[in-house]
Amino acid sequence: MTQSDHEQFLESISYEEALEDTNNSKRVERSEEEWKNLLSSGEYRILRNEGTEMPYVNEYNSLYDEGVYLCRACGNPLFHSDAKYNSRTGWPSYWEPIREGAVGEREDKSLFMTRTETICARCDSHIGHVFEDGPEPTGLRYCMNSQALKFIPKEN
Repeated sequence: MTQSDHEQFLESISYEEALEDTNNSKRVERSEEEWKNLLSSGEYRILRNEGTEMPYVNEYNSLYDEGVYLCRACGNPLFHSDAKYNSRTGWPSYWEPIREGAVGEREDKSLFMTRTETICARCDSHIGHVFEDGPEPTGLRYCMNSQALKFIPKEN
């Protein structure tokens, strides 16, 4: 599969299909060479090498349209726009995932601190971090990288 094929795959997922996709146990495993062929260099740097994009100048920070955010690596539905809010951090932020088990967590001790990394539960790609300074009802802030996500708008 090429980058173009992968982008067409993501574009083919409808809003309704994303909402109905509850099979989070379906693992997606690829070699690093396969990931390099599917993802752009920026996407690969973030999703597979745990990079971070620049704040405020990313694609989804200021997007508040209704829709679903998928993992750009595998198409797993991660967040719904209903849980998105302006955290004023410069990255798209959500107070909860689209469903239990959509994302996973692991300890991140980089940058001289300990944080909780957020990963896609299907393919283990890095999508951002979660912090305990978010709004009610969860008090959580899932701070994500736009390049790790693919937005699927709700059709009118």
